[in-house]
Amino acid sequence: MKAFAALYAGLDASTATRDKVAALAAYFRAAPAEDAAWALHFLSGERLKRTVGPAVLRELAVRASGYPAWLVEDSYAHVGDLAETITLLTRRCDDAVAADLPLHRWVAELRAVPALEPAQRDARILGWWAALDDGERYVLNKLLTGALRVGVSQRLVLQALAEASGLPADRLSQRLAGTWTPTADAWRRLLAPADVDDARSDQPYPFFLAAPMEDAPASLGPRAEWLAEWKWDGIRAQLIRRSGAVAVWSRGEERLDGRFPEIERAAAALPDGCVLDGEVLAWRDGAPLPFGLLQKRIGRLKPGVKTLADAPVAFLAYDLLEVDGADLRAMALAERRARLSALLAAAGDPFPVSPAVDGDDWPALAAARDSARARGTEGLMLKRLASPYQVGRKRGDWFKWKVDPLTVDAVLVYAQAGHGRRANLYTDYTFAVWQGDALVPVAKAYSGLDDAEIARLDRWIRAHTRERFGPVRSVDPVQVFELAFEGIQASGRHKAGVAVRFPRILRWREDKPAAEADRLETLQALAARIG
Repeated sequence: MKAFAALYAGLDASTATRDKVAALAAYFRAAPAEDAAWALHFLSGERLKRTVGPAVLRELAVRASGYPAWLVEDSYAHVGDLAETITLLTRRCDDAVAADLPLHRWVAELRAVPALEPAQRDARILGWWAALDDGERYVLNKLLTGALRVGVSQRLVLQALAEASGLPADRLSQRLAGTWTPTADAWRRLLAPADVDDARSDQPYPFFLAAPMEDAPASLGPRAEWLAEWKWDGIRAQLIRRSGAVAVWSRGEERLDGRFPEIERAAAALPDGCVLDGEVLAWRDGAPLPFGLLQKRIGRLKPGVKTLADAPVAFLAYDLLEVDGADLRAMALAERRARLSALLAAAGDPFPVSPAVDGDDWPALAAARDSARARGTEGLMLKRLASPYQVGRKRGDWFKWKVDPLTVDAVLVYAQAGHGRRANLYTDYTFAVWQGDALVPVAKAYSGLDDAEIARLDRWIRAHTRERFGPVRSVDPVQVFELAFEGIQASGRHKAGVAVRFPRILRWREDKPAAEADRLETLQALAARIG
């Protein structure tokens, strides 16, 4: 644990990419396989299932620190992170002796906690706090709360792993795709020589992600060199047909088997040894349905007859990654698309192919893009016809040219402290619009302001707090912000009756009084028109 705690502290304190990669690579070279596997698991954004509830941990913090409960709660409200709060309030006992257990042994200890009797559980946690130094105790608390986050991206972790192992990052990414179990054997297979074929029958390929279109599309060169498709509003997925079985993987590398039985049944017509890339959409009569209908399917492992009828789905294929067990990703997109159409036609067209969007030149495509929202899509995808299927977000070959976002002027009503480096700043905001003479919350947003604006707004929030609810403060309803969002729909689960998708802050409207913020009726009408 000492080595992992030191790595975590170093990564958290550094802002230099090169230093982070060097620290990660040094750890991966030195760590035993059992520890390296779990470190990779956590650094990739995975976490342990929460082993102890936050209320229990706060109660134990009162006992360990000797501080009254109100002070522990107030400290938590100020810090904004329970693991950090407990670490600050507790201290290692001078006479305590702590064994330097390796990381994988600590994982085993933590996973055993839920089976303990409450008294035994409490004694064990208090003993850990008393025996560990600040850095180890902080990491332990992060693991206990299931909130271990550190400022490294998946790309940086892969870069460090490649540096430590001498293997290509793309090869490592392929081996990690899908469900990767953090064991010593899995770690050794991950670092096996590059020519070792260790693919599993259900394993997806790493997804190729499009970059946002930031310049005019004419900057991409001749229109004839690009494929234009609609940017569908669904779930990006790979459909795998291997060894007589079907697997469906989301872009987040989650198995979706069982959720979309109609897609799995149709996939049985595909030849064995093929992988399709595409989009799962709520779909009826050849047209997409609102994303809200698809959401009803996502959380249901075995949808019933009524759900299947009310929220039908389809898989739109737009790429072919494997045929007869052969990897086609190095092939040009134009050839992959031609082979995709031929494969589906030979199989009896079990799935439609995402169609190319007409438009002889860039102005014609821009006009087509203007109709995207009316078609139930988010804009256009632009893909270079000569492009291979790459790994991750590589600029230059695939772009998403989305329609301009919807916007609303809303009033800040609640604020909550952030996490990590921003745990002492109010960075999570709740916004409301008018319904009659009352403000009704409609969105939460966490991004869009720069550091100077966040600091200034934080000072304002502290000076204009009305009430406190744990880590949340209500504030004077006078600050107006323009919010952008990708979609809106009616929702019976929200008090406002509408739900917005991917809200973020566009600008702080200090020029606008709160009375001139938008009204709920406007959003309801927009939801009815779009839905």
